[in-house]
Amino acid sequence: MKFSHSLAAFGLAAALALPGQANADPELKIPDFSHLRHKAVDSVDMTIDGFLLRIASRFARADSADPESAAAADVLQGLKSVRVRNFTFDSDDAYSQADVESVRKQLTGPGWSQLVHVRKREPQENVDVYLSMDGEKINGLAVIASEPREFTIVNIVGSIDIDKISQLGGQFDIPQLSQNQ
Repeated sequence: MKFSHSLAAFGLAAALALPGQANADPELKIPDFSHLRHKAVDSVDMTIDGFLLRIASRFARADSADPESAAAADVLQGLKSVRVRNFTFDSDDAYSQADVESVRKQLTGPGWSQLVHVRKREPQENVDVYLSMDGEKINGLAVIASEPREFTIVNIVGSIDIDKISQLGGQFDIPQLSQNQ
């Protein structure tokens, strides 16, 4: 999903320039999807939260001589959880759109703002990026990307400081953001 990777980066960059919206619960109820694991040729079910995020932040801080590690540690410090679900299939339509829609439906409620909405016919791709805001601060990000043989759901929960994210520009495949964007 090269297309959706660049759109997700664009969505995050655009999010940094938007004013705050109403508060929402930034943690999505992502289904188990166990019924899809046996159909998938490849699957990722990753959840990093609490203790694991604190350990990652400490390891990044331990390498204080490396500016990338220090910047990553600052960003990780504000996060509560990062969840990624990705399934790849060897045939079209191996999963039901209802599986993805059950998550997308949660993002239509108050407090979530849709930032990116892309529907591409050939090749078929759908990408949505949503933000949850608490005043002027981003407290959640959701990305849903789907195509006939693959879908990905990403949910990041926690305080994301705009200045800290901009420090990561040009590193970790995050685009460089100018201060006056």
